[in-house]
Amino acid sequence: MTLTPAERRLIARLRTPAQVQRWLRDIDYNFSHGTMRSFRGVHQHKSAHCLEGALAAAFLLEHHGYPPLLLDLESSDNLDHVVLVYRGKNGKWGAVGKSRYPGLMGRKPAFRTLRDLAWSYVDPFVDRTGSVTGWAVYDLREFKGGPDWRYDPGNVFRIERALLEYPHAPMRASRARYKKWKKRYLAWKAEHPDREPPTSFYPDGHRMT
Repeated sequence: MTLTPAERRLIARLRTPAQVQRWLRDIDYNFSHGTMRSFRGVHQHKSAHCLEGALAAAFLLEHHGYPPLLLDLESSDNLDHVVLVYRGKNGKWGAVGKSRYPGLMGRKPAFRTLRDLAWSYVDPFVDRTGSVTGWAVYDLREFKGGPDWRYDPGNVFRIERALLEYPHAPMRASRARYKKWKKRYLAWKAEHPDREPPTSFYPDGHRMT
C-alpha cells in the first residue's frame, strides 16, 4: 500500500515513542462505539479511542524499528484497554496509549518485565465499574487475513475480536486494594465531576506519560 505524502511527513516527524505519545494526546478522543479504525482512519479523522490509538502507534513506530506489540488489559466490566508496548534503549518496557483517563495513557520505559508494566495499570483502571482481571501481549504480525490494520479505509473489528479471543494471564488485585482505590476514585469524582484523576493522583504517576 502506498503512503500518502501527509503520512510520510507524519512518520518522518514522529520517530520516538514519546513523540507518538504527544501526538496521540493532542488528537481528539473518539467516543464512538461503532468504529475500529486503522492507522489511516485515525490520521484522517484526527481522533482515536484506545485500540485505534494503539494501532496508530504500532504503525508509526514500526517504521522506526519497534515491533507492533499490543498489551490488552481485560476488565471486570468488559471494557478492555489496549496500549502499544515497546522496549526502550535501557532494555526496559514502556507503553504508548490513548485514553480519556490520564492514568491509562502511556508509560515511560521503566518496567523490568511486561507483567510489571501491566500491573502499573491496575490502580488507575479502577473507576465506578472497572478493574483489571487479565492481561496479554499480542503481536500484530501474527494477525493474518485482514482487514489491514495499517491502511484499511473501513473498520477493522477483527483485530478487536482477535484480542478478545487471545489467551490472557489472570491478574487481579486484592479486594482490599480494589476497595481502597474505588473509594479514592469516587471521592475524587464527587469533587471533580467533569474531570478524571491526573497522573499525580497515583503513587506511580512519575512513570506515566
